[in-house]
Amino acid sequence: MSINDKVVIVTGASSGIGASIAVESAKLGAKVVMVGRNEEKLSKVSSDCASVGKKVKPLVINADVSKDEDVRRIIDTTVQQFGQIDVLINNAGFNKLVTIHDEKAMDAFDAVLATNLRGVVHLTHLAIPYLKKTKGNIVNVSSVAAVKPMGQTFWAYCTSKAALDHFSKCMARELAPDVRVNVVNPGPVATDFGANSGMPADLKLEIKDMVVLERISQSEEVTDIVLFLMSDRARGVTGSCFLTDNGLLLK
Repeated sequence: MSINDKVVIVTGASSGIGASIAVESAKLGAKVVMVGRNEEKLSKVSSDCASVGKKVKPLVINADVSKDEDVRRIIDTTVQQFGQIDVLINNAGFNKLVTIHDEKAMDAFDAVLATNLRGVVHLTHLAIPYLKKTKGNIVNVSSVAAVKPMGQTFWAYCTSKAALDHFSKCMARELAPDVRVNVVNPGPVATDFGANSGMPADLKLEIKDMVVLERISQSEEVTDIVLFLMSDRARGVTGSCFLTDNGLLLK
């Protein structure tokens, strides 16, 4: 994979898919910028990156992508440290479990959109001048929920991811030929996303029954696709959504 010496920003890097992307990018020689809200988890992943990385110790930025001042700090700190940006991986995301009838429905909707969509738009807006200079690219981590309505408490999440997919395609068209933009749409993945969203622990068993391959993916499977998309091997790929759902849509 041709990402040696590339400056790669990964949001949501403290665990799960984001942590996996950070570690594997470091292993391939990238200068990794890890963004997340949990300092303790970020520190552990940073150590994992340093233990396998060939070049520079990861830059760790404790930040919340839903906050405008934090988004500006992510870009400014990266450029101050490395002088450029080659790849932006928008992976941070979460869900709030409420129905449309809930009193706090709009609060939940605003919070989910602030991280899953607005944060991505703002980071993209600020990173574009630097990505154009390096002929870089963006990979947005979306979800199978972008194309398939899920449970009734997932409506805000589904809406945010559907919007993310379409925003990505709009950007792929607008930023071509200088910057490529692509999306990965995972199905069920064994991360702490469910626990962080307040989902019951036994839901994993139900999810396994929803997919034709009768399995739940590991973060590394999603990382493999992200690494391909950010590398020169995908130089002819832009505006595409790569689904990896173990056949969830087939049911």
